[in-house]
Amino acid sequence: MQTTLAQYNETQSTESFTLQNSKLLKVSLTGNTIQAKLGSMVAYQGDATFEHGGSGGMSRMLKKAMTGEGQTLMKVSGTGEVFLADTAQDVHLVYLEGEKITVNGPNLLAFDADIDWSIERVQGASGMMGGGLYNTALHGTGWVAILSDGPPVLLNVASAPTFADAQAAITWSQGVTTALKTDFKMKNLIGRGSGESLQMAFSGQGWVLVQPSEGRVEAAPASGGGSGNALGNLLGG
Repeated sequence: MQTTLAQYNETQSTESFTLQNSKLLKVSLTGNTIQAKLGSMVAYQGDATFEHGGSGGMSRMLKKAMTGEGQTLMKVSGTGEVFLADTAQDVHLVYLEGEKITVNGPNLLAFDADIDWSIERVQGASGMMGGGLYNTALHGTGWVAILSDGPPVLLNVASAPTFADAQAAITWSQGVTTALKTDFKMKNLIGRGSGESLQMAFSGQGWVLVQPSEGRVEAAPASGGGSGNALGNLLGG
């Protein structure tokens, strides 16, 4: 049995963020504090502390309340290792060196606590959509872990006019400008209720990462008090 299970041994690395496998993130907490998606912890070893991440200041709290954008975060610190995942989605690591990336809120798994974040609106969104379209911008130096629902494609924005579904575009680099594009012909062709009539347009210099999905529908929290829900209730209170 040991020989059979050896392929699942814990990955060894000197980096604080490491992919245990394509769907599981390992974070070394020794000397590190991170922000992670609430409920994403699947296991840990050592002495870890989980706290409500808060909204990062009054301005961000108000933006989050008004837009509904961004995940509820938990602050994780201590010693040892913590393993993070979300519904077996693929995990991708990006290391920022004083750079900025923008992430679709549901696709943000974790990031170093020293990285600054804010909520930004897509240009032209408020006029075309009642509440606008918002994403989470991260800026600084450190690791960011991104989720994708399946293997993504990396598109060079400068090489050609680039468009994507708003839920499929999961993250893009600094130097990229976004806008909304409405295609009425496509709406008439596909039929009523289709989301393809509204696309995000990308221009400038940089890249955009697009997942092969329009995002997963998150189930409503169970009303019962299972052990998996207990930590979320504790941190959310």
